[in-house]
Amino acid sequence: MPEALTPEQQADLAAMIERARAAMAQVEDFSQDQLDTLAQAIGWYASNETTFTRLAQMGVDESGIGDRAGRPGKRFKIHGVLRDALRQKSTGVVEVDEARGLVKYAKPAGVVASLIPMTNPALTPPVTGVYAAKARNAVIFSPHPRTKKTTAAMVDVMRAACVEAGAPADLFQCVNEPSIPLTQALMSACDLTLATGGKPMVKAAYSSGRPAYGVGAGNSTMVIDETADIDIAARNTRLSKTSDFGSGCSADGNIVIQASIYEAMITALQAEGGYLCSAAETARIEAVMWDDKGQRTLATVACPPQQIAAQAGFSIPDDCRFLMVPNHGKIGKEHRFSGEKLTTLMALYRYEHFDEALDMVRAIYAVAGKGHSCGIYSHRDDHIDALARVAPVSRMMVRQAQSKANAGSFTNGMPMASSLGCGIWGGNITNENVTMKHMMNYTWVSRPIPEDRPSEQDLFGRYYGREVA
Repeated sequence: MPEALTPEQQADLAAMIERARAAMAQVEDFSQDQLDTLAQAIGWYASNETTFTRLAQMGVDESGIGDRAGRPGKRFKIHGVLRDALRQKSTGVVEVDEARGLVKYAKPAGVVASLIPMTNPALTPPVTGVYAAKARNAVIFSPHPRTKKTTAAMVDVMRAACVEAGAPADLFQCVNEPSIPLTQALMSACDLTLATGGKPMVKAAYSSGRPAYGVGAGNSTMVIDETADIDIAARNTRLSKTSDFGSGCSADGNIVIQASIYEAMITALQAEGGYLCSAAETARIEAVMWDDKGQRTLATVACPPQQIAAQAGFSIPDDCRFLMVPNHGKIGKEHRFSGEKLTTLMALYRYEHFDEALDMVRAIYAVAGKGHSCGIYSHRDDHIDALARVAPVSRMMVRQAQSKANAGSFTNGMPMASSLGCGIWGGNITNENVTMKHMMNYTWVSRPIPEDRPSEQDLFGRYYGREVA
């Protein structure tokens, strides 16, 4: 049974909900221009280089995982979120379909509980905050205990932005001392939950009795066929794998390479800083990356490859940026490298015919990551189409660095987000990148139109008039 809250905790939570609803009432009549200005203030306060760098690095220091030098670059995600938010209406009439006589009005979802992962304590709050505030919602953030100070500091920045834009600071609040019972109570008290984090967190959100958007586990798999530009594929693979030391669920984890270019691709990956592990080194790495119960060890999560190697008892050159373990023919739950790695290590596979690559992709996602993401480096439309038809994923990137692309990029059309729905495959309610539209209620107004009623012959086609026993 979950631990009960103390009377003081219950009172504090009730007061937070009350303040959130009062804040929403104050922006209920904000015009679209006022809401756009509010979103801009939040975006600027959170993403200016000085502030975001300080808090991004604070998150690495507080959690002990991630790339301290590279994480500040994530501030540009907030720019993309603001771009997308400013291009959408969020109050009043947001859509008109004259042919069907429909008009759509946007309304706020309510008080949102936002569960923040320890991998992005400085980024996720403003991403959620820009979308939520523009939709006239209030948000109560529940940080991961390992990064509660970073999340609280970012929320303080966002509260100051609200005041600057003429909105109440209490549109954003943060739980100071997070715990599982308090987070469960928060989700049950709020109108909507955004659960960005691990499987237990998402399961708890879905069990709260309130609507929730959750995310699924990643196990990003990239297919590289014989038409790929090998140098581009290798560079993008390195970018995806090393971003924040592979902490993201979109980081390339499995590389499925056509046999005729396999050696050339390995050479190109080595030129990008990849270290090809021997069979003995691979076995030693496996022994330290998972404990006796098959759980990932924190000391090897989102860390430099030198740290993984040192844990495994060997050394690699200082200029190596990621590890590669040959894993051909080893797919299944008993083969741990075919699952999610969450660090600077990838598994390599080789195929002869493209149908074999498709079978490998299916098998890999049967282990982990179903519903999340995959990608392909190919200039053959038939290969791209074939993978898209069979891959059990919600998004597929073509010739792009997966972890830089599937949550939105300035060079593709994916919506900017920090939460990626994985659909029914991943136990989620949506396949989409979770954005502002998921934080709004809608009222559909329907006016009469000329009758739209096909004849029965048109409806039933060749079955019309057929005798049925």
